[in-house]
Amino acid sequence: MIRISSQQVFSSGINRLQELNSNLNSTQQQISTGKRVNKPSDDPVAAARILKLDQELSRVKTYERNVNLADNRLKQEESALASSIDVIQRIRELTVQAGNGSLSPNDRRSISSEMKERLGQLANIANTRDTSGEYIFSGFQGSVQAFQQNDEGKYVYQGDEGQRVLEIDDGVTVPISDNGKGIFVNVPAAVVGEHVGPTSGTFISGVNVVNEAALTGAFPGSFPNDITLQVDNSTPPQVLAFDSNNPTVTFPVSPSDYQSGEAFVVAGIEASITGAVPGAAPIPDSYTLKINEKQSVFGTIENLIAGLESLDKSSPEGNAGYDDLIAQSLANLDNAQESIVLKQTALGGRMNAVESTKSFLADSSVYTNEIRSQLQDVDYAEAISNLSFQSFVLQAAQQSFAQVSQLSLFDRL
Repeated sequence: MIRISSQQVFSSGINRLQELNSNLNSTQQQISTGKRVNKPSDDPVAAARILKLDQELSRVKTYERNVNLADNRLKQEESALASSIDVIQRIRELTVQAGNGSLSPNDRRSISSEMKERLGQLANIANTRDTSGEYIFSGFQGSVQAFQQNDEGKYVYQGDEGQRVLEIDDGVTVPISDNGKGIFVNVPAAVVGEHVGPTSGTFISGVNVVNEAALTGAFPGSFPNDITLQVDNSTPPQVLAFDSNNPTVTFPVSPSDYQSGEAFVVAGIEASITGAVPGAAPIPDSYTLKINEKQSVFGTIENLIAGLESLDKSSPEGNAGYDDLIAQSLANLDNAQESIVLKQTALGGRMNAVESTKSFLADSSVYTNEIRSQLQDVDYAEAISNLSFQSFVLQAAQQSFAQVSQLSLFDRL
């Protein structure tokens, strides 16, 4: 026969009341917090899954911040590039206007005055800052102003050639900046002609690429080199052309007979030489066609302004030089616009990648939150029902315990 003491009855009753009260408190906490799992012991499996989902949400939020940063930086750069194209287009219009032969020196100076204003406007665009105050076209040196004027008043690039990248998802990076050197400085320049001596009074002019395919074909498998031109002392004098880096490589000239001021074509480039002395001793006159040159868009505009203000069109050489300046400036401005448009195209591809990643992260966040909600959030209807039932059971247990606790063996005597 098992003997049960009054102490055991009391302890058992108290333990049961404590258990019921703990369950009731747990349900009340679920209702007040809206969470089914408030501590790991509530549901260890669910708690572990919730922890992993929280880590995933934290990862997504970090990448969403990066995506928003990349989106803002790329949109700011896109706006700056669009504005720069507008400025260059206006300068091009002024250049075409300056090419009008009926303009007076005062008219040309008036055009150069507006060009100076546009040049400053372009410099301000190239020195655009982001919301943190960093220059967006300075490469890695965001604290350094991208373009500054030197002692001669010419704009010089001060940044580096770095390109910042940002991770916007696992294993997905996107460039969020472009250095100003690649956009505004390393611009293909128009082919120009230069007299390198020794006779004075002679010059080369009218230089223009008329056949890109012929120029490329003249240098198979490599970039075109500069071309040196000379006029020999044969009868009639002939225009000779050869590779400036390798004089043994020659190019046909059409027509090859030299006529002062008459145009000829070599390797797809049209030009004319005026005032050459055939076979001048001891060194014949030489002229260089500079092909693979680069010129800053700022340099193009600065040279154009200087030419408008200083070139004298009263002499044949000055008039030819002015015409060449206009033609070369137009070609350089077109190249600058093309360079920026190409950068805009690349920028558009990056913005599309950022936008698609942004959409993917948003969908991932919604999906993860839904799963987390299923594991974490309380079912209020079920919880309230449980709370009502647990309250009823606790009250019944309390009443039962109160009655039992008043019983004693002495009541049976």
